[in-house]
Amino acid sequence: MAIYDRHEWLAGRVESAIEPDRPIIDPHHHLWDRDDSRYLAQELRTDARSSHNVTHTVFVECSAAYDPLICGPVADVTMAPVGETRFVAEQAAESLRLGGPEIAGIVGHVDLTMGERVGEVLAEHDARGAGLFRGVRHGTNWSPHADIKNGHHQPGPYLLANPDFRAGVATLGDAGYSFDAWLYFDQMQELAELAMAIPQCQIVLDHLGGPLGIGPHASQRAEMLTTWRRGIEAVAACPNAALKVGGLGMEHYFGTPWADQPRPPSSDEVAAYWNDMVHFAIDTFGPPRCMFESNFPVDRQTLPYTVVWNAFEILAERYTPAEQHDLFWATANRVYRLGARPGARPV
Repeated sequence: MAIYDRHEWLAGRVESAIEPDRPIIDPHHHLWDRDDSRYLAQELRTDARSSHNVTHTVFVECSAAYDPLICGPVADVTMAPVGETRFVAEQAAESLRLGGPEIAGIVGHVDLTMGERVGEVLAEHDARGAGLFRGVRHGTNWSPHADIKNGHHQPGPYLLANPDFRAGVATLGDAGYSFDAWLYFDQMQELAELAMAIPQCQIVLDHLGGPLGIGPHASQRAEMLTTWRRGIEAVAACPNAALKVGGLGMEHYFGTPWADQPRPPSSDEVAAYWNDMVHFAIDTFGPPRCMFESNFPVDRQTLPYTVVWNAFEILAERYTPAEQHDLFWATANRVYRLGARPGARPV
């Protein structure tokens, strides 16, 4: 069974929403239908309607439904990721039909090292995205340690400094699209340099900056935290950067202690575990540049959807109502240009 589909184990922790009427944008989730795992509009509806008032979402690329023939009879691997955008646009229509949340934005994939062809692929994403295409994620998460998995697009070291890659990011910014950065904690200085060099592009740092707790970092947590804090400060110093606070259930990266327990942790346990890091990151960036994310279904390897959002509710208690609105809604709405309006819970 896939680590993302431990449904019987996940059912061992049931919570009610702390703030069931608070409007929420979930700015980071995936959709896929694979041999060992399924997460489509129906599964998203079940999660988003189970407790909290999640009315809008943003899909982020995960190599689903690639189609090298999408732009013609001759296979073109550079265009294949456009198939994912088409697939998600179809799922967005299905989500509305089912009464699920509105998938209001799509972050797809483009090989940003392609130079001038980046613009061609962006145009195809936009054409197939039903008005939802908002940006690109090209994961650069790479580690020299053999027991740490590299990104699914097989990045090498120092990709963020590669001139062709930077030209691709600049093309994104010039076209009005954002760049989602998925990387590890010791790569954030590189991201800060890229953000400073390309101020016209909105940068979104995913998953709390990748604070690894596996491999050598499992026994060197103090050193990891020192480097992570410096990286958070460096990226936060870039006015065009925002932070996604989430990925908290990714035990295969962050080394949290929950997967082998008899049942999932409570939201209180999750909030206590992440308390210091989450508050350091939010306080460094400021709530207007931070957004909570579910990262589902990846985070359900250890956390039910309701526990994720209740943990965020607990972590947000120290902030003002306006700052909480930023964290749960306004930052995502602004950064991804969704044009959403908070309203009552949909029936």
